[in-house]
Amino acid sequence: VTVPELTQQMFDAKNMMAASDPRHGRYLTVAAVFRGKVSMKEVEEQMQNVQNKNSAYFVEWIPNNVLTAQCDIAPRGLKMAVTFLGNSTAIQELFKRVSDQFTAMFRRKAFL
Repeated sequence: VTVPELTQQMFDAKNMMAASDPRHGRYLTVAAVFRGKVSMKEVEEQMQNVQNKNSAYFVEWIPNNVLTAQCDIAPRGLKMAVTFLGNSTAIQELFKRVSDQFTAMFRRKAFL
């Protein structure tokens, strides 16, 4: 696994823990913690490339909204890994869907 592959996987909708597509919103802030023997120069370049290529998905009114960090110790069994935390407006899809489902169940007095 290389740093560009990890960076690409970080922003992939298939790898999100919540059922929302980040392409339907904009990132307010992003934090990435790379673990293992990685070049911070390469990490910073990749993160800058992602921001430049996908500038429509990042808000411009929060300066320095992408943070990267490094831990030299890789997870057991892996050479390198990354942990990604993103604050995106796309999460509103999930809340709207849950709210609509709750409202429908509440109207039918289900589970009351």
